[in-house]
Amino acid sequence: MAPPLLLLLLASGAAACPLPCICQNLSESLSTLCAHRGLLFVPPNVDRRTVELRLADNFIQALGPPDFRNMTGLVDLTLSRNAITRIGARAFGDLESLRSLHLDGNRLVELGAGSLRGPANLQHLILSGNQLGRIAPGAFDDFLGSLEDLDLSYNNLRQVPWAGIGAMPALHTLNLDHNLIDALPPGAFAQLSQLSRLDLTSNRLATLAPDPLFSRGRHAEASPAPLVLSFSGNPLHCNCELLWLRRLARPDDLETCASPPGLAGRYFWTVPEGEFSCEPPLIARHTQRLWVLEGQRATLRCRALGDPAPTMHWVGPDDRLVGNSSRARAFPNGTLEIGVTGSGDAGAYTCIATNPAGEATARVELRVLALPHGGNGSTEGGRPGPSDIAASARTAAEGEGTPELEPAVQVTEVTATSGLVSWGPGRPADPVWMFQLQYNSSEDETLIYRIVPASSHHFLLKHLVPGADYDLCLLALSPAAGPSDLTATRLLGCAHFSTLPATPLCHALQAHVLGGTLTVAVGGVLVAALLVFTVALLVRGRGAGNGRLPLKLSHVQSQTNGGPSPTPKAHPPRSPPPRPQRSCSLDLGDSGGCYGYARRLGGAWARRSHSVHGGLLGAGCRGAGGSAERLEESVV
Repeated sequence: MAPPLLLLLLASGAAACPLPCICQNLSESLSTLCAHRGLLFVPPNVDRRTVELRLADNFIQALGPPDFRNMTGLVDLTLSRNAITRIGARAFGDLESLRSLHLDGNRLVELGAGSLRGPANLQHLILSGNQLGRIAPGAFDDFLGSLEDLDLSYNNLRQVPWAGIGAMPALHTLNLDHNLIDALPPGAFAQLSQLSRLDLTSNRLATLAPDPLFSRGRHAEASPAPLVLSFSGNPLHCNCELLWLRRLARPDDLETCASPPGLAGRYFWTVPEGEFSCEPPLIARHTQRLWVLEGQRATLRCRALGDPAPTMHWVGPDDRLVGNSSRARAFPNGTLEIGVTGSGDAGAYTCIATNPAGEATARVELRVLALPHGGNGSTEGGRPGPSDIAASARTAAEGEGTPELEPAVQVTEVTATSGLVSWGPGRPADPVWMFQLQYNSSEDETLIYRIVPASSHHFLLKHLVPGADYDLCLLALSPAAGPSDLTATRLLGCAHFSTLPATPLCHALQAHVLGGTLTVAVGGVLVAALLVFTVALLVRGRGAGNGRLPLKLSHVQSQTNGGPSPTPKAHPPRSPPPRPQRSCSLDLGDSGGCYGYARRLGGAWARRSHSVHGGLLGAGCRGAGGSAERLEESVV
């Protein structure tokens, strides 16, 4: 029975090989080769006993737990140059024997904490040539103790899980080249005693923090393995922070300096050590003195220059370093912000700017103006009352919280935009620190506050809304007997008033009346000029003599009628009209003399001006109860 059973097992194993793939059974290990087969997903009928699975150069887009389920003997998995964009959680969860995982040349953008969970014995992880921008901090936790090669090159990484990488004692090769890394944490590679190659080429590193790892190339006999370090293609800032690296005297790897300007473009290893210099900090500007009221926000500013950029710290009046808390926050740019100031925050603060070249300090004085504290004498046991009334003034006007003795609060002399608030002196036994007015309108429910000195009993409200209803309340802020009590408030009274509507006033027509006055004046000047011209013509006509009169009349007639002289019509026999009468032919047929025409013309101008502006005046003043005489007085 044994041979038939063996043949059946072999037949079943041969049948498990996917059709597009090639299966090879060499020395008791099964290899499934499915490269270049145009696959869109992992074949579901792959033999679970496969030791080597090659799925490179296909079009697989996603990986999930069912793809490699029960493949506990898989050692080598190649998924290079596919279109993988997503790896499901625990997609490799059953690959407990996996040693090598190739995921290079795909389209991965992110690796979650569970994307690579499962292969606890992984030694080689290749993730180069993807679009990785983020790797979760715990993505490598399952194989920290076994991983030997990690390739993260040619991605978009700004940060990598440094804590996880630093805890890989067996790591030999780390490729981080061609990324966007701009800083390395100090001591990131201190525990990597087996690391022999570190590639940081073509990143955005301006400086490198000192690390014992980088000295291995100098003392190879004392190190487990000499380190091959590559960091060319970075914008190195060659100042005193990189002097430690320059003193390692490593071979020239064509690293160049990008700054400062005097060293830009020069080879890093050829720059003398004396030129790796820094500039000490210099406080450029800072807040010298700040006064705030108790409870307000205080912002202290301090700006410093230096090379490298100084680190800013603040020391409080108690000579302790000010750190971030619920009340205070220190920003890296040198700004210290205290949210709610108290009397204990007052004092001298010190701004400290430090860099490797030295430090600089500046003194800032903070004054906190304490508010008078008091207790509400009307409450039992002297318990502190509220320092403000948050309720709407409309509610207070309706009678809520009205005290027993309530001095009258009146609003008089109300116009469209203003009103005079007046109130009585109140009870002499109740001392008042200051008064507070609270009011709002029917157009806007926002409560407006006004502070009035205790010596005043009148306040003029301005900038009110025309035609609106207002509710107003007056409160008295009184001091208390106990110094630990809060400021107390007492409601004195409320009032309701309405502003006048916005109506056009008579003085709004001053411009029109002024224009009419100018029109009459100009008309009078024109009439006077016309009269002078007419008188001149009369005087000239009378002084010309009777001998020239017929010729002059004939000439005037031809010019007035135009063309050849027509046959005159028959007229009653009368004496020829005098010349002044003929010269008044411009009077549009009026039989009056020139003086009468001038007077009539002037009267017409005057009547028209008075009619137009009088109509405007009447229309504007009729509703306001004004008069033309009052408007004229106002114009003058």
